[in-house]
Amino acid sequence: MTPPEATLTPAQPAPNPGADDATRRRRATERSLTVALKLLRSGPVLILLLFIAVMALLSDVFLTGRNMQNLLVQSAVVAALGIGQLAVILTRGIDLSVGSLLALSAVVGGVVFTAGEGGALVIATMLGVGLAAGVVNGTTLVKGRLPHPFIVTLAMLSIARGLALVISGGTPTDGISPAVVTLGSGFVGWIPIPAIVVASLAALAYVVLRHTQWGRWIYVVGGNPEAARRSGIPVGRILISVYAISGLTAGIAGVLTAGRTASAFPTAGNLAELDAITAVIVGGASFSGGRGNVLNVLVGALTIGVIRNGMNLIGVDPFWQQCVIGLVILGAVYLDVLRGRLESRFRVMHSQEAA
Repeated sequence: MTPPEATLTPAQPAPNPGADDATRRRRATERSLTVALKLLRSGPVLILLLFIAVMALLSDVFLTGRNMQNLLVQSAVVAALGIGQLAVILTRGIDLSVGSLLALSAVVGGVVFTAGEGGALVIATMLGVGLAAGVVNGTTLVKGRLPHPFIVTLAMLSIARGLALVISGGTPTDGISPAVVTLGSGFVGWIPIPAIVVASLAALAYVVLRHTQWGRWIYVVGGNPEAARRSGIPVGRILISVYAISGLTAGIAGVLTAGRTASAFPTAGNLAELDAITAVIVGGASFSGGRGNVLNVLVGALTIGVIRNGMNLIGVDPFWQQCVIGLVILGAVYLDVLRGRLESRFRVMHSQEAA
């Protein structure tokens, strides 16, 4: 008779300790990569918190309410420019003209005010100047079939700065509309109005970029322009629109700058385009396009503000401040490269598991 256990016990596969060890190692590596990616994606916030902690330790004045107000006001212009610059960089572009457009918008607004016009028309004119110049940038790039926006926006940088100097005669225009002054230096309770303006602009940009088809198209165009064209996305119109937005935010920055100084300086916004680009890059966006978000641009602008504000409080030479900001840019770019490598490795691991 056949023993019962011979008929009831199914054949079992031989244990493979080596395969189990490989699975455990792979899962441990995947967990480590996940943690590292989360840290890298939080990099902009961690950098900001680090500088806040350092400045608070070095200066007793840094965390006072009055200094926090100053910090928000000082960061508002860079944040406004950075939001427009983000839209451009998401499409693999760059806008070097925003600092000059800021000055031109302010000067033209000063001329309109001097002519006796009211605050609404002054503000509309300043915004219109920035918007129109941005449309010219985008249209020249697209219709001229130029390979890169660097030359177009560099040319506009010179043109707009030259026009600002010609219109003003090279001298500041004293006085500006009270409405502009309110927007640039007023308060609602403790909160500076420039911070409210920038927060409203950021909220609008966040909704548009994340929850509209136009916003999704911007990311697609930046991620893969050729694929976007083949899928029927109007790439040309998207590019014109992002430069128009960048010009408009330069006009907003012009309003805030003129309101803060209660005058229009033709030299205002000098090198502001570099601060805007820095805010976007420190905020984790990529020059490769298709990556970046509005909230991190605000973090990047605040980081620049914290560095400059804190170093001014402790008496650091402004030239050294530029060195520190440059090192922060290098660090942010390196983190972005490292994040890209880890994400690539993560995708390879998942493809291997699927196979």
